Parts: sequence; C-alpha cells; structure tokens
Amino acid sequence: MRSTDVTPRSGARPGAGAEQFTAWLLALPAMLLMWAMLLGPAVAVALLSFTDWNFGEPEIAWSGLANYAELWGDRVFWISLRNTLIYVGISVPATVGLGLLAAIAIEGVTRGRGFYRAAYFVPVASTLLAMALVWEFMFHPTVGFVNQALRAIGLPTTDWLQNPDTALFALAVIGVWQNLGLAMVLFMAGLKAIPKDMYEALAIDGADGAWERFRRVTWPLLGPALVFVVAITAIRSFQVFDTVAVLTEGGPSKATEVLLYTMVQNGFTFLRSAYGAAITVIFLIFTLALTLAQTIILDRRAHYG
Repeated sequence: MRSTDVTPRSGARPGAGAEQFTAWLLALPAMLLMWAMLLGPAVAVALLSFTDWNFGEPEIAWSGLANYAELWGDRVFWISLRNTLIYVGISVPATVGLGLLAAIAIEGVTRGRGFYRAAYFVPVASTLLAMALVWEFMFHPTVGFVNQALRAIGLPTTDWLQNPDTALFALAVIGVWQNLGLAMVLFMAGLKAIPKDMYEALAIDGADGAWERFRRVTWPLLGPALVFVVAITAIRSFQVFDTVAVLTEGGPSKATEVLLYTMVQNGFTFLRSAYGAAITVIFLIFTLALTLAQTIILDRRAHYG
C-alpha cells in the first residue's frame, strides 16, 4: 500500500502562520504604546512644523516650508545651534574622560568603594534645578568658592555666569558634574565584564605595568561600554535646558542660548507653536545624526568578546 506524503511542499512548518499571528497579537499593545508615547507625538510635531498655527488660534493652515525658511534666516537659531554644538563638544569628551578615570580609580581602591560610588552618583539622582542654585552661589563673582579659590592662588577672577566669554563654559562644567556619575557607573560595569585572566596572561608576557594593562586590555575591551557612554552623554548634553533657564536665561547677549531653550521660548512663551515645532524637528535630526555618527565610528573600533 502506497503511503501518502502529507508534508507541505513549500517547506513551511505546520502552524507557523498561527504562531506569527500570535506573536504580532502579543506585540500589538507594546507597539500601540510606542506609537502613543513616542512615535505618534514625533510625527505630530513634524506635521505641525509645516503649518502656520499659533497656540490659541482657532484655525490652522498648511504653510509648507515657510517655518524652515524663517529658521534659515533666523540669527538667534544659528546662535543657539552653535552654542549647543560647543556645549556638546566640551561636555561629552570631559564627561567620558573623567568618568573613565573615576571608574578605574574606584575599582583600584580596596576600602570605601561603595562610598565613592554613591558620592559620584549623587549628582545624577539629585534635582538639577535645586543644585543649580548651589552652582550659582559657587560662581558668584565676589563670595563664590570658584573665585575665592582663584584669588587664593593669585589667578584672575570673573563673573562666570554674566561674562559672555565664560558663561557657556561654566554651564558645561555643571553638565559634566551632573553626568560624570552616570558615565562612571557604566564604565565600572564594563570593567567588571573584562575577564581577569586577560590581565594574568598579560603579566605572563612580562607587560604588567598599569599603562600596558590599560592600553592592551582595558581600553580595547571597554569598546562596547564606550559606545554606550558616548551616545548617552551626547543625548543628555543636547538636552541641556534646566541650567540655562535657571542661571542665565540664554544670556548674556545670547551667549548661552541653546536649541531647547529657543524652542521653549518660541513654543511656550511667544506661543509660536508651529515655529517651535520646526526647531524641535531640527533638534531631533541633529541629535539622531550625531548619536548615529558617534555610534557607528566607535562601534567599528569596539571589540566584542
């Protein structure tokens, strides 16, 4: 008696279609939540940027690229973009470098490691608006700790937050102080993932110095952590707003005007919602482009064990 072949000719596994449908059905709530909380508002902001709507107006009309054309000729927008890029260029390398040094130093101590971890991480968990008042006092031109310390060693002083040449740098210092603890914790997690036998093998080869250990083992194997730290730090630096709003309000003479502050001013103070949406779109594009560029460049050099 000849047997009947019941295996599907297409090679598809029986029940695969039902499993795929079930998988999509289970993922549907998460997808809907993502659209409602993330992608949906981003699309709405992008569409709003092509209109002429101001907050409170009963009518809305399509204006095409008018808002972006206005941005192109807006001097304040270009100043805020330049200041944002300068802020990111200062805070990201300083945060990454100091965070790595702090992580290596804390991992090297034998006692008090938990205290140092908590002390460095306090700025990350603290409210920046409250801490900004502390920094305002520290940068005070007469009684502030910074100028007092400079006077003690014979160096010139200045009004750090009211001097156009130093205000943005002072805000970048606060940004580094705030993000340093997060970078340190992430680097410490990367250091924990490095196998100890790598250092033992290096010692057998006769290269057991601190610099050789860092150059030949620690730094190459920290590649994945470095990619993540740089990306997170860049995103947080691009989002600088609190210290600008509390300490300088974009001044003096637009020296600390940044993209987010310009967007909030136009969208919520001047009620130019569509124009503020256009600034937001440019902000998102720059943030995404910079983060992707850094990730791609660093990821090529990262060693994944």
